[in-house]
Amino acid sequence: MKTPPLGCAVLLAVVIVFTALAVFAQTPPPAASPSPKESPPADYDLRWGVKIPTRDKVELNATLYLPKTKDGASSKTPAIFTLTPYISDTYHPRAAYFASHDYAFALVDVRGRGNSAGEFEPFANEARDGHDVVEWLAQQPFCDGKVAMWGGSYAGFDQWATAKEFPPHLATIVPAAAAHPSLDYPSVNNIGMTYDVQWFTLTSGRAAQNNLFGDQKFWRTKFLDAYKKHIPFKSLDSFVGNPSVNFQRILKHPMADAYYDAMVPTREQFQKINLPILTITGQYDGDELGALTFYRDHIANVPPEARAKHFLVIGPWDHAGTRTPTDEVAGVKFGPAAIVDLNDLHRQWYDWTMKNGAKPEFLKNQVAYYLIAPGNTGANGEWKYADNFETLTANSRMFYLDSKNGDANGVFRSGSLSENHPIGGTDKFIYDPLDTKPGENVEGIDPKEKTAGIDQTYALSIGNDGLVYHSEPLPSETLLIGCPQLTLWVSIDTPDTDLSADLYEIQSDGTSIALWKDVRRLRYRESLRQEKLVKRGEIVKCEFAPGLFVARRLMKGSRLRLVVSSPNSISWQKNYNSGGIVADETAKDARVAHIQLYHDAAHASAIQIPFSK
Repeated sequence: MKTPPLGCAVLLAVVIVFTALAVFAQTPPPAASPSPKESPPADYDLRWGVKIPTRDKVELNATLYLPKTKDGASSKTPAIFTLTPYISDTYHPRAAYFASHDYAFALVDVRGRGNSAGEFEPFANEARDGHDVVEWLAQQPFCDGKVAMWGGSYAGFDQWATAKEFPPHLATIVPAAAAHPSLDYPSVNNIGMTYDVQWFTLTSGRAAQNNLFGDQKFWRTKFLDAYKKHIPFKSLDSFVGNPSVNFQRILKHPMADAYYDAMVPTREQFQKINLPILTITGQYDGDELGALTFYRDHIANVPPEARAKHFLVIGPWDHAGTRTPTDEVAGVKFGPAAIVDLNDLHRQWYDWTMKNGAKPEFLKNQVAYYLIAPGNTGANGEWKYADNFETLTANSRMFYLDSKNGDANGVFRSGSLSENHPIGGTDKFIYDPLDTKPGENVEGIDPKEKTAGIDQTYALSIGNDGLVYHSEPLPSETLLIGCPQLTLWVSIDTPDTDLSADLYEIQSDGTSIALWKDVRRLRYRESLRQEKLVKRGEIVKCEFAPGLFVARRLMKGSRLRLVVSSPNSISWQKNYNSGGIVADETAKDARVAHIQLYHDAAHASAIQIPFSK
């Protein structure tokens, strides 16, 4: 799991450093704009405060950026728009860029935000409103009838939402880092995030709350205080000081259900979407789960001719980087090749799909992915290509979890990851919801985002709170390309608990590189749509298979490190293990979970590692 949100004037608010990758996992703030050093072009015309009617008479506010006309002549061009809750001015440099490259561009506030009328209910109205914006733009005198969309995170989601309504004049979509309701928003695999309250504050009212949203010391302090006082998750909004209707609404939907289903395409709708599509995500993108789920669901349900029009780009980037790439995230370095001019790639894509221009040279095949170089200089990172995602991710080798005498409780007394089948045994750890040391001592209050991807504090402090497994040193440089999957066989003495898994490369000099993460709530081990509490002593299987993509050259001599634990973090909704409604639980409900992890012939806990030839 890597996780979600963007930034514009507010860069991506990287959340809390609990385990190295938790820092990348949260969902929607605004998309990053070009660097302040890049002055937006000035050759465009402006129409401020334009009102776009919707079918239920609610008017959406738009700022129109139009190509500058020559000698008073009128000309028609395709129109592009962004539908955003982050206030249209956030994307001014983007709009100016495309208007200066002969596209009409509309920045549209979602209903209830900015200068748009109506009430803001996140993700609920964008499908119909997006359809109506497309059709309104197509009929304007400046538009030639072709309409496209631009944006990431929330504005990546609403491209898919709009497409499922099949507006006749929608010509193409380019969803970047698309958040996927029920999967990575407002929770990850049905585990809530304290970040939700931060995001609902960002989007409270009609005006921008960027400075408050970006005050990381405030949020860390408040979340740590709530964590130490065992404030129930349902009261977190009031505790922070912003009682939120939207936060309370999502608490009524703690698992995947019809409420979230209505926001995304159905199987039947995916089958009919045959637009040209360019999907963009990153290996450290908090919404990689959402972006790749939309991509897979579309590819799996359309005929070959529609698949041929859907391209996928997976950079090394974090959430904000899917709009404005950088060559480093949280201390993990990618190298200069990671810096791609995505404005230009979008422009070339729009030219190709709407103006009969040439295919973008960057898209040499259906899938473009970035292979991160060995070590941590990033100097030799490079772009690679594949015919399809399924073939690219098909290879894997099985590594079984094992230990000597049930001892795997630490980096220096770890268990093993081996291709040999284990003979038998169990490893044990505990999760005490009343233990606040992890939040106080491991996370702290000071921001650590700049080095979270290479930080080892959590693994080094694990003790009896988790398990650590190492592979043997790699005999040669090895390609890890694909989607790791983990199967754990466990038993607990409580009705429920949460589990997390983190995968790292530990290089021969001791450098740690965060690769992959996932979290699971045991009551949802069989389905995210139905809970099933655990019987005392029952051995159950828990699958960690989010389909998150990793592409890295591992150094000769590196080992893989797998850390298994229970989330006990200021970032996550705390599970008190009682089996009750987790959002209602407090210290009085707390039960210590004693977790046993099995590695025997009948219950072989194992991780599939996508080592490539």
